[in-house]
Amino acid sequence: MVIILIAAVVMLVLAVLGALILGWANRAFHVEVDPRIDQINVALPGANCGGCGYVGCNDYAEAVVAGKAAPDKCTVGGADVAKKVAEIAGVDVNPSWPFRPVVHCGATYGQRKDRMDYRGERTCATANLVNGVQACTYGCLGFGDCETACPFDAIHVKNGLAKVDYDRCVGCGACARVCPRNIISMVPFKAERMLIINCSNRDMGKEVRAVCEVGCIGCKACERASGGAIKVENNLPSIHYDSYDPNTMDAAIMAMEKCPMQRILYAGKPSAADAAKIGEEKISGVVTADFKTTVDDTSWRG
Repeated sequence: MVIILIAAVVMLVLAVLGALILGWANRAFHVEVDPRIDQINVALPGANCGGCGYVGCNDYAEAVVAGKAAPDKCTVGGADVAKKVAEIAGVDVNPSWPFRPVVHCGATYGQRKDRMDYRGERTCATANLVNGVQACTYGCLGFGDCETACPFDAIHVKNGLAKVDYDRCVGCGACARVCPRNIISMVPFKAERMLIINCSNRDMGKEVRAVCEVGCIGCKACERASGGAIKVENNLPSIHYDSYDPNTMDAAIMAMEKCPMQRILYAGKPSAADAAKIGEEKISGVVTADFKTTVDDTSWRG
């Protein structure tokens, strides 16, 4: 009986001692958490897509409260969420535009020349390491890495060409990050439809015609017709979106009409008039690509 009482007293003393130690540790090592972080987390959609540039919504919330990130970086939430986040953080939200992806290639399988019968792993990342999968080294490989990466089912490969569904797209950028040829870019959509350049081939016109039926031939007709709104550099036109004004693009539209290969077009949601003409078809397109291959990111050893 005495042994039992001694054991009970010892356990009680240990429990009290443990409680005192835990209480001290809680006060000594307590880290104060800004309540605004939890409030911003509640305001965010919780997609954890990484489109803001952070690992997840909580990391982004911490960055906003710390003043390291702007309140309008959540591509999924859009303007309404940006306003709520700014109010919670006590900062102003500057006017901005949603970023959406555009694919820098307009050629389907049938329009590409000298495409080999590729029998390797059916991914763009792997096929891009193989020489001669298709004669055009700039175009879409068509194996759907972007489609697999998209968490919103907003991009699909049809006839070897990636097409963006702008009704579903939230601009998370997942498709752009996985494209091994870097031919998907995130563009500020200052209107529901944006003029884009539908090619990424920088070769001379003769070489382009040898590998693609619809590629830009660098004739500069668009540059002459646009009055400077479109510039041709390295045999490929480009549109500078920093100065892009949807309301003053008449010259660029004229260039679109002059392009012999029809490589200048609209990307985004169709207007009411266009929708009436094309029915269920989605308007899609591309801008100039910051072209590279997987080899460019490889560290060679030996």
